[in-house]
Amino acid sequence: MARPLRIAYPGAFYHITSRGNERKDIFKSQKDREKFVSYLESATERYGALIHIFCLMTNHYHILMETPSGNLSQIMRHINGAYTTYFNVKRQRSGHLFQGRYKAILVDIDEYTKELSRYIHFNPVRAKMVDRPEEYRWSSYQYYIGHKKSPKWLATDFILGYFGNKHSVAQRGYRAFVETLIGQEYRSPLKKVVSSTILGRVDFIEAIKDKYLPNRKMDPDLPALKELSRKPSINEITGEVESVFGENRVLARGVKIYLCHRYTGKMLKEIGRHFDIGASGVSQTSRRVAMKISQDNKLREKIGKIENKLKLSRMKT
Repeated sequence: MARPLRIAYPGAFYHITSRGNERKDIFKSQKDREKFVSYLESATERYGALIHIFCLMTNHYHILMETPSGNLSQIMRHINGAYTTYFNVKRQRSGHLFQGRYKAILVDIDEYTKELSRYIHFNPVRAKMVDRPEEYRWSSYQYYIGHKKSPKWLATDFILGYFGNKHSVAQRGYRAFVETLIGQEYRSPLKKVVSSTILGRVDFIEAIKDKYLPNRKMDPDLPALKELSRKPSINEITGEVESVFGENRVLARGVKIYLCHRYTGKMLKEIGRHFDIGASGVSQTSRRVAMKISQDNKLREKIGKIENKLKLSRMKT
């Protein structure tokens, strides 16, 4: 079974979910839910987790969590492990409670935090468990809109901060933000997750890849790592460049060589064979194009668009 790719570092922000084994219920009573929430609280106390959002469904849960110490695995061993032990002891059973490994999607905070919080809080409505999100007891929404006093361990200020500096104003703004979904069709922001691992803008994904993945060894049990590490081919670059510079063959050729040199990871000789020039010719052409880019804003903009297309083409969910 393929393992999920974990990218962990101090300050990382995740959407976490875990589902019952064979999709069976993991919460069978009020006591079960209370116990699970108590493990969320103890995760903040023992391991420094910042729990921003939670929602306990019937056979799964959602958490929006930040890890100031970069200790995601430690936190999740505590939450899922402690709850499994409790559940099994209470019901005199043994074995796995959760289906496989938990899913932890690394999130671009500024781009998706608000939207994910709304998605999570709206889950009970989408599942037709209640008509309105405030009617559901087992989520953090009641604290976000002021229906109940928020526990000290729940970190509401960060997300509410997007909706105003005054707490009461932010609560009203957040409630209006969530309730705009009532009666509307809604596309989950998780549809934009890349390689089942990252949710964010192209530049965020590239920054994470450049910083945290270069030294990770390829592993057949980690298909997400291979997908994220895949480089564009010469043919992919050629096609994108021709769609933008098709009429200017000389410039297009130079841009193709420059981008192939920069992104494919191919040897200079291999790139040179494709364009029928020597290795030194590839280097010289690449330097000349780089110089033009630094001096020409329009050219830089066009090449930026090509680069984004190439990155996005490799980042399909």
